[in-house]
Amino acid sequence: MINKSMNMKSAKNQHGATLLGMLIVGMFIVFVALIVMKVTPAYIEFMSVKKVLKSMQDESLATMTNKEIKDSFNKRASTSYVEVVTGADLVIEKGSSGTVVMVDYEVVKPIIGNVSVLIDFSARSDGK
Repeated sequence: MINKSMNMKSAKNQHGATLLGMLIVGMFIVFVALIVMKVTPAYIEFMSVKKVLKSMQDESLATMTNKEIKDSFNKRASTSYVEVVTGADLVIEKGSSGTVVMVDYEVVKPIIGNVSVLIDFSARSDGK
């Protein structure tokens, strides 16, 4: 009788994770992993766009026409596997401090059903 009452008291004092709690935590971890897996390629491609623009700054952009700049971007983008941005999307500013090539774009990645993630990207050849 004493053992039985001791077991009942220790069972009341025990705390731990329930099956429902573990399922909720597991679903949260899977959801976060799904978002990371869907969004990571967009950020990798953005880094490639920045790299292409940075390498273009090493050329003498001031002497090139807008068409030549866009063609140069298209050639570099095709070798860097950039598909979301083309030369037509570029904004080219020629000023006294030099020529700056900029691009602003959005990427929409579907997650589940009608839930999507919208990511805004902005890159400049001068790194600002």
